[in-house]
Amino acid sequence: MGKVFDRIDDKLRAFITDQPMFFIGTAPSAGGHVNVSPKGYRDTFAVIDDHTVAYLDLFGSGSETIAHLRDNGRITVMFCSFTRTTRILRLFGTGRVVRPDSHEFDTLRENFGTGHPGVRAVVTIAVERIADSCGWSVPKLDLVEERLVLDEAHTRRTDADFARRIAGDNSTSIDGLPALEPDHPLPSTVRR
Repeated sequence: MGKVFDRIDDKLRAFITDQPMFFIGTAPSAGGHVNVSPKGYRDTFAVIDDHTVAYLDLFGSGSETIAHLRDNGRITVMFCSFTRTTRILRLFGTGRVVRPDSHEFDTLRENFGTGHPGVRAVVTIAVERIADSCGWSVPKLDLVEERLVLDEAHTRRTDADFARRIAGDNSTSIDGLPALEPDHPLPSTVRR
């Protein structure tokens, strides 16, 4: 049976820390496409306090989450155990994007690994509802290793490549909602 929690306690923190990946769900206010985005790298997610979490957002092929957060702030984070013990944990809340050129980013950055060359932002989430469910139909899987492909690709990209991405496929969502601003900082300017 599912349970609703009043805060992210030590047991939930331990569960979150043990998960090698998480999923982000967002949607525009009206119409448009619902976005579900898988996220990897264990050192990109942090529990800030009992009702606040954050993740290090890395450049990708699109910027649906950022556009949806700018539109309405609604976000759900889902953790899913693929080990012997089954469990799904969802964190429902309001998210916002913290740009790398803000003072708050410098404070939040300390919660994450420093080896990622394609940092785009930090997404912080004020968690309003914490609920788990059984996950009994989720398959049991073995983690072989983290994929380093995204970090390796970012290492090869130049400032000009990232600038084209900021002005191109990261400037709006697939539904045309605004995402990154034209003056968004390049990853080379982010302290690692």
